[in-house]
Amino acid sequence: MLKTEQRNSNTTHIDKMTALEMAEVMQKENVNAALAVEAALPDIAKAIDEVSKRMENKGRLFYIGCGTSGRLGVLDASECPPTYGVSPDLVVGIIAGGDKALRNAVEKIEDNYDSGKSDLAAYSITKNDSVVGISVAGGASYVVGALEYAKSRGALTVSLSCNENSRISQISDISIITDTGAEVVTGSTRMKAGTAHKMVLNMLSTGVMIKLGRVYENYMVHIKPVNAKLKDRMIRIVSEIAGVDKEQAELMLEANSWVIVDAIEKGTPK
Repeated sequence: MLKTEQRNSNTTHIDKMTALEMAEVMQKENVNAALAVEAALPDIAKAIDEVSKRMENKGRLFYIGCGTSGRLGVLDASECPPTYGVSPDLVVGIIAGGDKALRNAVEKIEDNYDSGKSDLAAYSITKNDSVVGISVAGGASYVVGALEYAKSRGALTVSLSCNENSRISQISDISIITDTGAEVVTGSTRMKAGTAHKMVLNMLSTGVMIKLGRVYENYMVHIKPVNAKLKDRMIRIVSEIAGVDKEQAELMLEANSWVIVDAIEKGTPK
């Protein structure tokens, strides 16, 4: 039996616990999720390096998965454009069942190998692209189909699972395994398994964007002024990097179409 499907001996009577006891045992398992990610850091770093190399050659990064795994991929992909000022086409999240599956369970599609293959094929995958297949159990046929298609196109394949020797880890160039073990509620892998995978995806996309120069020191210097909060953040960033007050920083941004890098390099017209 897969570890993620086993019964957790620490929670066999969780239905009799107080709310505080429930929260405490869940938090202990959250810590275990973080420790599982720590053990996978060498493979995460390898993925960051290899994905970055391909993106430098105009490659793209794809996440593909079913259910919670697919939603996590779509979430990470959707946050890259506002955070790093990149095109929505650079990091793409694909979920089995399409956008409907973001809000509604579409369970049977997980077993459809051909759908995984065709959903990814729609993007005309090349050897410069990278495809991350996400499956907690590691055997979702939809994800297997996508990864095997990606390999046939010469793309980098990365698997993200929570179980050793899974199908997707066997066919991928890089295998990231976060061994989170049994869940608080048996088989509910949206919990610590999902938490671990969210952490890994955060590291992967952030690391890649840093290596691509989308971060200066630890500042997001390519964000867009799409709302008041981000405008204020941009003003603070320019103020701190350029060593000017906020009023001057805002003038610098206004003079350079609210592009942080240009504002710092060009300042305000004389």
